[in-house]
Amino acid sequence: MQNHYENAVYPSPFHSRQKQHNQLKEWSRWADYLSVPAYWCESMEYFAGRNACGVFDITPMVKHRVTGPDALPYLNRLMTRDVRKIKPGRVGYSVWCNEQGRVIDDGTIFHLAEGDYRICSQEHQIDWFMTNALGFDVTVAEDTHDVAGLALQGPTSCAVLKDMGLKGIENLTPFGLTTFDFEGTELMVSRTGFTGDLGYELWIDPEHAERLWDRLFEAGELRGIMAMGSDALELLRIEAGFILAGVDFLPAMEAVRPTHTRSPFELGLGWLVSFDKGIFNGRQALLEEKEKGSRYNLVKLDIDGNKPASQSYVYTPNKKFAGTVTSAMWSPSAKASIALASLEAPLGKPGEEFEVEIYYQRELKWSRVMAPARVVKDVFWDPPRKRQTPPADF
Repeated sequence: MQNHYENAVYPSPFHSRQKQHNQLKEWSRWADYLSVPAYWCESMEYFAGRNACGVFDITPMVKHRVTGPDALPYLNRLMTRDVRKIKPGRVGYSVWCNEQGRVIDDGTIFHLAEGDYRICSQEHQIDWFMTNALGFDVTVAEDTHDVAGLALQGPTSCAVLKDMGLKGIENLTPFGLTTFDFEGTELMVSRTGFTGDLGYELWIDPEHAERLWDRLFEAGELRGIMAMGSDALELLRIEAGFILAGVDFLPAMEAVRPTHTRSPFELGLGWLVSFDKGIFNGRQALLEEKEKGSRYNLVKLDIDGNKPASQSYVYTPNKKFAGTVTSAMWSPSAKASIALASLEAPLGKPGEEFEVEIYYQRELKWSRVMAPARVVKDVFWDPPRKRQTPPADF
């Protein structure tokens, strides 16, 4: 296993294939890897994810392996949710906090087998995970570079995997995972993703990465498969109401000012806090917050007009400051300007109305508009096919 600090930046195991598709010849950095913002057209890649299927390289996602007799009690001490409910062969979403009840990061927990878990997150967490392992009979290691991953997202994703020969993939339920033999190695497939749509994530040994890419694109040739960059993925995740570390909240370990961090309740993730499972990091602070109330509410806004409200201020109808927009876009699917915003509590109840101060530039001229907005309860994109098992062959 390589250590993430040995090199400044890595090419992905899929880099040779990404390079072939990258018509714009632009590269960005995600964690320790080269990544692609857009291969040729952000809008077309977005529509592939909503109307066909898009392929996004998730190899740079930071991965930690937790194994040993105490793996479950260790994770239950570390995480806010009850990890006992994530059975072998299942995946669960969670957050973990410091002792002040502020979110350090969020991620997915893959229960690979009894006493064997993988945690996928935005940030490197090995120091925090190792510190919290004291007293537990567990082994914690970062295995980011040992696993290559692709996200296949969109309505034709299941049909593509069936055409690729993954027999029975249509029976995999949301947040389930299974394995297949793939040309002499193991291919793990989970029904997970970051788009709020039907989709899967494929995990394989890096030495077989290029072959997996080739087989996937061969199978998807007639089903609209397309390489998708991070710009398109950003649009898809906002529509789905998913939060992103460093954008919608500041990871507690990176904060200079602790008051700028957020708790799970302040991110709308109170459902991930299980007080009945025993002691966990931040439990006392979160109990006190539940009793006294939170400082902020993360809400979804439907905004009048067609101007994205990126980094905008939000005001009450009587012009008092209410909060800030954290993520925003013009949604082609919702046909609306939408946003996630952090509002000062107790503001943020569904149906509550606000004004959003939007600045935009056209032909070197800056304009300002105060756009009416309202809090909505549901996410902007939540198709039934996301949950349907087996999915239809769209």
